[in-house]
Amino acid sequence: MFHPLPLYIGLRYTRAKRRNHFISFISGTSMVGITLGIVALIVVLSVMNGFHKEIQQRILSMASHATLTDPYGGMADWREVLKQVRAHKDVVGAAPFVEVQGMLVNSSYVSGALVRGIVPTEEDEVADLRGQMVSGSVDDLVDGEFRIILGRDLAAFLGVGPGDKVTVVTPQVSATPVGIMPRLKRFTVSGIFAVGMADYDRNAAFIHLRDGAKLMNYGDAVSGVRIKLTDMWEAPRLSREIAYDLGGTYRLIDWTQVHSNFFSALAIEKRMMSMILFLIVAVAAFNIVSTLVMVVTDKQSDIAVLRTLGLSPLRVMAVFMVQGTAIGLIGTLLGMLVGVVLAWNVEPVVGAIESLFSVHFLDPTIYYISQLPSDVHLADVLSISGGAFLMSVLATLYPAWRASRTQPAEALRYE
Repeated sequence: MFHPLPLYIGLRYTRAKRRNHFISFISGTSMVGITLGIVALIVVLSVMNGFHKEIQQRILSMASHATLTDPYGGMADWREVLKQVRAHKDVVGAAPFVEVQGMLVNSSYVSGALVRGIVPTEEDEVADLRGQMVSGSVDDLVDGEFRIILGRDLAAFLGVGPGDKVTVVTPQVSATPVGIMPRLKRFTVSGIFAVGMADYDRNAAFIHLRDGAKLMNYGDAVSGVRIKLTDMWEAPRLSREIAYDLGGTYRLIDWTQVHSNFFSALAIEKRMMSMILFLIVAVAAFNIVSTLVMVVTDKQSDIAVLRTLGLSPLRVMAVFMVQGTAIGLIGTLLGMLVGVVLAWNVEPVVGAIESLFSVHFLDPTIYYISQLPSDVHLADVLSISGGAFLMSVLATLYPAWRASRTQPAEALRYE
């Protein structure tokens, strides 16, 4: 294929003016189809990467990289555990917490929620709750004041705002003169936060650590310790190391286990979208087959002359492989260039389309993200382009093989 003579003839066929303009049209269509397929794949996958990155950042802004708990209940020696965890070289921060699964009640409105007791100054080491506050401050959570910070959607459902009262009802029970009663306590709403994820905005609330311990009747114990690591992608390995250092007496789970189903669904979605969009490239590659079959038919006499002059069947095959490969290569390079440029500038392009047609693709009153994020991955660009080019090369094999089977006597019989 890379011999000078087949390379020269193949490239000459590619740029020469053909007698049959329909063949030229099919060649151009194939090239444009490969370009558009690659552009679509790069842009769509880059936007999906952007969305995944945005969602991941929002989740990890509130979730810890790893969580240490006692499988037998409250952690009484949490201060010593906290000291040992912070001494690990790969731990950035650690904070104790008390977790309460309960119900929040305001008048006739009732909603289940995960209520977490925290120490505001220590919580800053593992999460960015302070940066998600819409009203109020994390520092308003003071021991003994029984104040609560609610997610924006949860507060809207309960119909409360800063200064209003909500009742927290827990599964714990207390014996009273009138019988067994659930433990409940009135809290004052001191702030509202918004992460942009329903898991938190609709189902989470925060109180002070000691208030949560009193509510759960933990005494001086806590539910566990939340940990932030130097590298969140190494969380599974580092979590095992920390658990081993602590003697294996505590249960330690990392963020990849807590959100494994969600991130697996995102990965499957991206994979399936890639397969569907790659069909565009497959159709364009099939057009290369049609183009070369027609070129082989049109060039029967040329092939016969070349065979007569001593060109081997293998080199005849290489001539037409060069022609089809050139179409695929040009389409691939154009697709890479246009796709990467468009993916890098997807927000201004979408903004221009919205202004031109007076539409809004992501309504900020409905979606938390009002702009299309884009994150171009070099691995995606290379795999898409490499796959498209490989498919283009494979598409040349059958027509080129047919050309190599041409018999000179048969082809020149009626010339």
